[in-house]
Amino acid sequence: MAAEREQLANKLFAFVEINEEGYAIFDAGDHLLYCNRAYGQILGFDAEVLIGRTFLDIISLCFNSDKGFKSDTDDLDVLLARISSQWRSDNYRLFEMQSHDNRWFLFSEIKNDRGEILIQTKQVTEQKVLEHKLLESRDNLRQLALTDELTQVANRRCFVDSVEAELHRCRRHNYQVAYMLLDLDHFKNVNDSYGHQAGDLVLQSVAKRVTKMLRDYDIFGRIGGEEFAVFLGRTKVEEVLTVAERIREAIADNPLLYQGKRIPVTTSIGISLCSSIAHTYQDLYNQADQALYQAKANGRNMCQFYRVEHDG
Repeated sequence: MAAEREQLANKLFAFVEINEEGYAIFDAGDHLLYCNRAYGQILGFDAEVLIGRTFLDIISLCFNSDKGFKSDTDDLDVLLARISSQWRSDNYRLFEMQSHDNRWFLFSEIKNDRGEILIQTKQVTEQKVLEHKLLESRDNLRQLALTDELTQVANRRCFVDSVEAELHRCRRHNYQVAYMLLDLDHFKNVNDSYGHQAGDLVLQSVAKRVTKMLRDYDIFGRIGGEEFAVFLGRTKVEEVLTVAERIREAIADNPLLYQGKRIPVTTSIGISLCSSIAHTYQDLYNQADQALYQAKANGRNMCQFYRVEHDG
């Protein structure tokens, strides 16, 4: 029986020696007792160079030779401290690493009751590439779902969700907020006179100009055909009027040049400015919409604040 077990052990060892997966055994003092050819190739050295070295010595050798696996730090001491905190942290550990030649490997570490550690590596590059493509596709689909295809700004769904989330934050501090509703004046005439391609170019141009007028944390989106909206959190009436006027002027002062013709573009802007505590998104929209209606009635190409009408 013992002879059979020894024969099987020899066969297993022969398979390990020629296996494309890497195998290594460290003793209780962290010295490398054995590694097969594949493990040495993964680290970039012949097995004979590695055997006898400690685990951290091997890490240092790879780091200083730019071989083995990539690291997110250029400081060897930082890398060794991080790895030391993880090494022998559990009886079984599973993790992934990327080599300098951009291959991915899945590592498993198994520690026995004598403190010896068996390491096995398996190349998973194809799986990682597929995973990356799937994640990229998911992110692209998510972006498409939240972005207006024509203007590349937030679509209505994304804008509303973003404003409601910001309103929730502003309510905790009772910040004053502003909602601006922009509607391009006589936009139907642009489509009728110059065609829908010209109309699309106008919308794209307006979106770019408004984006340049805003801060990174302001929320901007296209919520209808020729209707855009801006949300400003933690703001004051003077700031809101300044931003609104800059937007209006930037649009009015830059007609679109299309097929040798200048297409004038203006916008009317309705503004709701109020405390965030007592108002919902729909309240803000309704107030800005009423102010916008008033701006249109008063001649267009102007900014109009919502004002509460009192009876009597």
